[in-house]
Amino acid sequence: MKRRKTDMKTVRQVLSLVRPHSGLVGLSLLMAVGQAGLQLTVPRFTGRAVDLIVRQGSVDFEGVARLLVILCLVSAGAALFQYLMGVCNARTVNRVVRDLRTAAFRRFADLPLSYLDSHPSGETVSRVMTDVDTLADGLLLGFSQLFTGVVTILGTLFFMFRANASIALIVVLITPLSLFVAAFIASRTHHLFEAQSKARAVQTALVDEMLTGQKVIGAFGDEDTFLRRFDDSNEALRDASRKAIFYSSLTNPATRFVNALVYAGVGVFGALRVLKGELTVGGLHAFLAYASQYTKPFNEISGVVTELENALVCAERVFRLIGEEPEPCEKPAVLPQAAGAVGVNSVSFSYVPEKPLMNGLTVSAQPGQRVAIVGPTGCGKTTLINLLMRFYDVNAGSITVDGTDIRDVTRHSLRRSYGMVLQDTWLRAGTIRENLLFGRADATEEEMIRAARAAHADSFIRRLPQGYDTVIGEDGGALSQGQKQLLCIARVMLCLPPMLILDEATSSIDTRTEMKIQSAFARLMEGRTTFIVAHRLSTIRGADCILVMRDGQVVEQGTHEELLARKGFYAQLYQSQYQQAQSA
Repeated sequence: MKRRKTDMKTVRQVLSLVRPHSGLVGLSLLMAVGQAGLQLTVPRFTGRAVDLIVRQGSVDFEGVARLLVILCLVSAGAALFQYLMGVCNARTVNRVVRDLRTAAFRRFADLPLSYLDSHPSGETVSRVMTDVDTLADGLLLGFSQLFTGVVTILGTLFFMFRANASIALIVVLITPLSLFVAAFIASRTHHLFEAQSKARAVQTALVDEMLTGQKVIGAFGDEDTFLRRFDDSNEALRDASRKAIFYSSLTNPATRFVNALVYAGVGVFGALRVLKGELTVGGLHAFLAYASQYTKPFNEISGVVTELENALVCAERVFRLIGEEPEPCEKPAVLPQAAGAVGVNSVSFSYVPEKPLMNGLTVSAQPGQRVAIVGPTGCGKTTLINLLMRFYDVNAGSITVDGTDIRDVTRHSLRRSYGMVLQDTWLRAGTIRENLLFGRADATEEEMIRAARAAHADSFIRRLPQGYDTVIGEDGGALSQGQKQLLCIARVMLCLPPMLILDEATSSIDTRTEMKIQSAFARLMEGRTTFIVAHRLSTIRGADCILVMRDGQVVEQGTHEELLARKGFYAQLYQSQYQQAQSA
């Protein structure tokens, strides 16, 4: 019962996507009526031709030739209507797919970071691409077969009851068995198609993982491990597909068997009527043709049922993605131009309820102050940055900017007030110019070049084949990690936001260039509140305040000299790094 309710809910969701294109659907239905109507006249003309041949032992060649011309015209008209119906169906399905993918893509922008962190990107891509394609195939087949099938069934019933009601009744009573057989098989293949979709998503996620990490995999010589994992996923997909295809393939032969019984019944009872003189040979020929046309849609629709079952499984997965809870609703207020006073007030937070990470964290940053955040791996540095940017919301306490709780303003206005350079760089596929202007689309050419020079990126950019118009691939393409980081730094320098977040911003840059970048950062940070996350403590000695974190708490706070004088945890971290540098 629960499965049936889920199916009906998915069907209603699919129909809601089709509804805006009801005009095309109506036109397709008219084409189906025209195609089926013309096709239904063919048995009548062929029956008449048979009677003209066998009647009185002489052939009426003129009458037969006239009927052949009519048959050619009717068949041509039916083919035209079928073509136009196919065009309407294809446009409808393409628009539905466009709307569905657009809705899914827009949902990406609204999904909380917690969802993206907990779901493999390849599995999500599989839902938006492969599952939507499967749904499109099912819809296209469904529209094409369903419209003509329904019209054909109704039309053949009319002609058969008009010719001989008793024989038509036999056809009507036996044929629906094929639908019952198809529905019985389809109801038991739903979970098999679901398993197939899940196995396909796992394999897509593995391929995405291997492509993004190919350099690391090659460096460690771990290709065989991934090949084994791929073989395992391939085997799982093969098993799931084989079971789904095997059981769904039972539908066609089962329904064909029922249809053969119908055809045989019509032939036997029709022959008896011919012998009694109640039916002509041509009439029997027409009746057999109508019986064949009547059973054919049942056979096609029963095959469509299994395809639609697969399509519904895929649609359900896509709708589950679209139906995921978005980021919590935000208030419409906009954060004004920020002065940069940031307060973290008794904040508690955990990614998983049973594993608390922060409890009562309090931090204060004044406008224009440079605040460094240091501590061992896993102490909560990146988590604090995520909370400041409101990628996650606090469980308790509050974070304020200029005294305003960041939950009381839009995320866009909050994030617009920050400039961010992360250790993990991100560049879009496109030109160098497009990547730099991504931070500020209205910047002039001079401003862009000035920012690139300040980030010491201008020299290597000009050495590229087309300079600022050089096209780079996804995530920077063939650029070195250091070059990609310089571009990200230049992008932020172009924005000039009131607050900055530098998370290991120079980790991939050589020491000489880093010294130049630090001087550029010093100019950039003047008058701007800056949060600096760094593992190399030598880079944050000039910070106005250093927060030393451990286990989600600030255990020490002060300037570099003050913390060294206390000879606490920070002093231990600094001395260990200093000794490592000396030994190196």
